[in-house]
Amino acid sequence: MATGSEAAKPAEAAVLEWNKQDNKRMLHAVYRVGDLDRTIKYYTECFGMKLLRKRDIPDEKYTNAFLGFGPEDTNFALELTYNYGVDKYDIGEGFGHFGIANDDVYKFAEDIKSKGGKITREPGPVKGGSTVIAFAQDPDGYRFALIQRATREPLCQVMLRVGDLERSMKFYEKALGMKLLFRKDVPEYKHTIAKLGYDDEDKTTTLELICNYGVTEYSKGNAYAQVAIGTNDVYKSAEAVDLATKELGGKILRQPGPLPGINTKITSFVDPDGWKVVLVDHADFLKELQ
Repeated sequence: MATGSEAAKPAEAAVLEWNKQDNKRMLHAVYRVGDLDRTIKYYTECFGMKLLRKRDIPDEKYTNAFLGFGPEDTNFALELTYNYGVDKYDIGEGFGHFGIANDDVYKFAEDIKSKGGKITREPGPVKGGSTVIAFAQDPDGYRFALIQRATREPLCQVMLRVGDLERSMKFYEKALGMKLLFRKDVPEYKHTIAKLGYDDEDKTTTLELICNYGVTEYSKGNAYAQVAIGTNDVYKSAEAVDLATKELGGKILRQPGPLPGINTKITSFVDPDGWKVVLVDHADFLKELQ
């Protein structure tokens, strides 16, 4: 007769296999800004983004604005949150940057500067490589890597720092069914990089994890909030997350179920480093956009 642990193995394997086959997609990144109109103006004029939608929640005393380069049902977006009366946040050390892919970073950087934007690293090849990059900074201090390459998704990257890269890679592969797209040790910068996602880099938004040599913890501040990822079934996805947290760390914050008022089904958790992820039901998300 099979023991309880032996009987659980096929069930766990089925959950993880379903998770790999689930049609997950990176939906948006959520973070806080001190002046919503100022940030919208900056992103639309300097970066060329579009204001996709805006919603005010007076009962909760905050306003959201969604910006990106394409519609939310097919493209990644940035969800800005303005809390009434709060004009400044601490970005911390752990959050790295967002990435914008462009086919001519030299021209893109000049355009940003001509419209009053701030370039903190002039365009040029990465150290030891050939990819042309630049860095811009928005009015709240968030950094944007400008990466020269053709892509279907201009908002191509969310970069976070982690304390144990191997653990984080295993966590995101197991919890979210992500694929490891790229891993490289960069001794000249004293860090190791891993990129994970659901498709090739030139087709989708990726999660870039960086581990600095000898650093196991980073301050997170209170500015960056979370990444939202779409799933076909938040309940099954939560089962995979539960397995990953038991093995590798992290914690489920909200059990799967509908949100009061709008009935969109979600679940949320933090990874072993404390970075928050929200899983959102695909069909419910599309209803929200209507």
